[in-house]
Amino acid sequence: MAPAGGSAITVGPDGKVQKKSISWSNILLGAGLNMFEVTTLGQPLEVTKTTMAANRGDTFPRAIARIWGRGGLLGFYQGLIPWAWIEASTKGAVLLFVSSEVEYRALNVGANSFTAGITGGFFGGLAQAYLTVGFCTCMKTVEITRHKQAAAGVKPPSTMTVFMDIYRREGIRGINKGVNAVAIRQCTNWASRFGLSRLTEVVIRRVTGKADDKPLSAYEKILASVFGGGLSAWNQPIEVVRIEMQSKTEDPNRPKNLTVAKTLKYIYSQNGIKGLFRGVTPRIGLGVWQTVCMVGLGDIAKDFVAQLTGEKPAGH
Repeated sequence: MAPAGGSAITVGPDGKVQKKSISWSNILLGAGLNMFEVTTLGQPLEVTKTTMAANRGDTFPRAIARIWGRGGLLGFYQGLIPWAWIEASTKGAVLLFVSSEVEYRALNVGANSFTAGITGGFFGGLAQAYLTVGFCTCMKTVEITRHKQAAAGVKPPSTMTVFMDIYRREGIRGINKGVNAVAIRQCTNWASRFGLSRLTEVVIRRVTGKADDKPLSAYEKILASVFGGGLSAWNQPIEVVRIEMQSKTEDPNRPKNLTVAKTLKYIYSQNGIKGLFRGVTPRIGLGVWQTVCMVGLGDIAKDFVAQLTGEKPAGH
């Protein structure tokens, strides 16, 4: 999916690549849509995915029961405040700025839309990981996995207490634990989503006979984005690695000073190839929900904002 519904790159009637100016109203709208997405179904799916990846022997019903046992309905929203909200309100702007600039330059040097989309998504995801998503996912995973302490009769400290404790003991590296795995996930995630979405858009245009300068409908954008988002779950093994590196679960068999390679080897030795794909189902569901919010609702909301501000809606 593309932030707030659609690319910032278009091809004009003369065949020249055009980059739309970045609209601050769209940046704020994208943050708002991200906040809506994560506060509704997004965080419950994230918690389910993380729980299954951290407890790789659990079935889907067992994972749901485990989450419910942590706090009922509120158990599905662990890590929402403030970490998921911080991530949601910032990651869209980072992705939009970086990916659109890179995609624009790639198209200008002769790359096709598929290659340019992959390149833009790769660098946009890389920027996301190191600027905002890295420490947020680390703290979300800590929140989701640390509540096992409560089952042992230990009152868990507040999320900010945990954050400051990690920072005092381990510094910036501690709160960014697993950030290299996050970077690999984000790069491959957005490269796949952008590239496959662009490829699907090309197919849709050929089937419908639409020219490159004619905008796709909201339904066609959703179809392209769902296709790209669903297939991008092929990198689930790196997501399981990321969760294991950031998890607060106690395991005497887990190696110390985990790297991406060490963690991958450890998970495979413990759970085989299936262990590397634990949580893929809720992750696909999460991708679909993000797409519906950011592309479907995004276009409707952008049109509404454009009417209020007098701006011409992007893609119109």
